[in-house]
Amino acid sequence: MYIHQQKNWPSFTWNAEIITTLVGSVRHRQGRILGQIQTLGFDIQEETMLKALTMDVLKSSEIEGELLNAEQVRSSIARRLGFEIAGALRAERDVEGIVEMLLDATQKYNLPLTAERLFDWHAALFPTGRSGMYKIKTAALRDDIMQVTSGAMGKEITHFEAPNALKVPNEMKVFLEWMEQEIDLDPVLKAGIAHLWFVTVHPFDDGNGRIARAITDMLLARADKSSQRFYSMSAQIQLERNKYYNILESTQKGALDVTEWLVWFLDCLMRSMDQTDEVIAKTIARAQFWEMQKETTFNTRQQKILQLLLDDFFGNLNVSKYAKINKTSTDTALRDLQDLVKKNVLDQIGAGRSTSYQLK
Repeated sequence: MYIHQQKNWPSFTWNAEIITTLVGSVRHRQGRILGQIQTLGFDIQEETMLKALTMDVLKSSEIEGELLNAEQVRSSIARRLGFEIAGALRAERDVEGIVEMLLDATQKYNLPLTAERLFDWHAALFPTGRSGMYKIKTAALRDDIMQVTSGAMGKEITHFEAPNALKVPNEMKVFLEWMEQEIDLDPVLKAGIAHLWFVTVHPFDDGNGRIARAITDMLLARADKSSQRFYSMSAQIQLERNKYYNILESTQKGALDVTEWLVWFLDCLMRSMDQTDEVIAKTIARAQFWEMQKETTFNTRQQKILQLLLDDFFGNLNVSKYAKINKTSTDTALRDLQDLVKKNVLDQIGAGRSTSYQLK
């Protein structure tokens, strides 16, 4: 029996003693982060928020196996929020759609969540009316069975089956009414319940996970009473993707006591906020670097590589990597790198074919 087939569905219960303690810890951490952010300059606040929102979009899609162009996502968010960034790119329709959904959820967090708003989000996610090669119903509730399966064709394992399509309209009516009720429930706790409830109903042909995470972000913004986002729940869920799917499956096959799910959700949220300290530290380091180098002249290729080195560059930088990233010749790459060494910006490590470069 699935959770939505229980007699008292959706009257969730949980161990109040355990959950209240965890919610208190999350709230304390949220307050610390917001307090820390407010002591920083506007530029650093802006960059930290842009980083968090970019990660949220990228990782929410990555959980579903869809890889988006990071620079397109960053450019789309910056343009919509009025942030000025160097080297902005024009984003493709699928990128614009998910960015539009996330920003509507977080920047307009106080607006009611209605069926029409959910349909708008769904249409934005699937602007062509297709999910991959398959045509799907967009901006409308599903009218067919919905199963989550794995395994080879003919040997599929069913992990979960959502409510019958005929029940979905009423299920969503009850959910949306609960979302906007003035009840004595902390918005952080409400975010965890809403996430589980929405993915259990699975009201759309596709995109349910991404929309559930957007609803989570909206309720977390309500909890913070701020449209400024400085941590990414989706990025942490992506890191814990297997645990995420396992806890969802076990909860949906259990009773209406959702303590185990809420413990995982709140702990995951705490771990997502741990990453914020690292993001802030990197943002400050970038700001300090460019302040120190404000009199130094860099060409666009050098600027691009320095931005990467100051962010999340993987592995060692060498001539061939530089050339590939900037789509230029190895001779030009070598001249650029040697110029950065002369300008006392990079250190050269090793010699010959093993030569690499790193920021001073």
